[in-house]
Amino acid sequence: MTQTPTSADTSKTFRETVLVTGGAGFIGAHYVPWAAAAHPETRFVDLDLLTYAADTGAFSEQAKLPNVVPVIGDITDETLVAKIFEEMDVTGVIHFAAESHVDNSIADPLTFIRTNVEGTAVLLRAARDAWTKRGTLETSRFHHVSTDEVFGSLGFTGFFTEETPHAPNSPYSASKAASEHLVRAWRETYGMNTSITNCSNNYGPRQHGEKLIPTVIRKALAKEPIPIYGTGRNIRDWLWVEDHCRAVDLVFREAAPASAYVVGGRCEKSTIEMAEAVCAVLDEMTPWVGHRHAELMTLVADRPGHDFRYAISPEKIERDLGWRPTMAFDEGIRRTVAWYLGEGRGRLLAV
Repeated sequence: MTQTPTSADTSKTFRETVLVTGGAGFIGAHYVPWAAAAHPETRFVDLDLLTYAADTGAFSEQAKLPNVVPVIGDITDETLVAKIFEEMDVTGVIHFAAESHVDNSIADPLTFIRTNVEGTAVLLRAARDAWTKRGTLETSRFHHVSTDEVFGSLGFTGFFTEETPHAPNSPYSASKAASEHLVRAWRETYGMNTSITNCSNNYGPRQHGEKLIPTVIRKALAKEPIPIYGTGRNIRDWLWVEDHCRAVDLVFREAAPASAYVVGGRCEKSTIEMAEAVCAVLDEMTPWVGHRHAELMTLVADRPGHDFRYAISPEKIERDLGWRPTMAFDEGIRRTVAWYLGEGRGRLLAV
């Protein structure tokens, strides 16, 4: 087990130990420091393989936190995962780790199946074995973080809810749907205490450079064409990443066993609208004399199986747990662009 030294593995007694997978990914890199501060009595073990998309800077910063133990490793490594459960006395799991870029899943689907499906199965089996041995199978929580993409595509009306059937249209979304089915199977077959959340598109600082917002910023700063798939009218529901982190934590700690919640920002934007919003902030923060950055937007061939619209109705989590998205889009997109123009410039080049 490759472990970064940290004061978390001293003689201090913690109330619980939560294994967070993918804590160096975009969402996990926000969740780990937030949760470590919010729950100082909890020890967090962050298991991340540090692949190309990882935020290694965030991972290094986690090592300085008094209740975080960063571990470099693969969730498909059965021996390593079992060892973590045994040696760290893991009492809960928050499973973020996944390959997530749709374009990459089209080019290399088997990598997504290995990480997203096989990796989830390895974690579930290790959790079940450890918690059965300790007699905590019904109380230790396994929380699985999934995506609204498992539900397929919406037309101009309607919303995804917890009752929407799965209808994935890409290798990525199919692998995430499969992992959800495994979580359900472990619950129904073995009696594990599980929960699932399906989130809409997250945005904020620290996202990998291959994603839409950093791509728009990188291309605009270089005065290169900003690629927009198809007609640019495909619609996504955008969620501030820290609002999502709060939702995950609430469900993990307070939701009933077998709960499932969809989490959205009530913020629908087409690809063109999102790119224009980013360009407008760039016009203000780093003006292009005599031009608008939106002039660089260029329609390109659509990707295969491109879902038209995702939109979530978060009424259930609002009603049951009192969660609400708190970040106004105008403020969130300004903070995001400002971060990439400042300390996050290196992430723009991470492609």
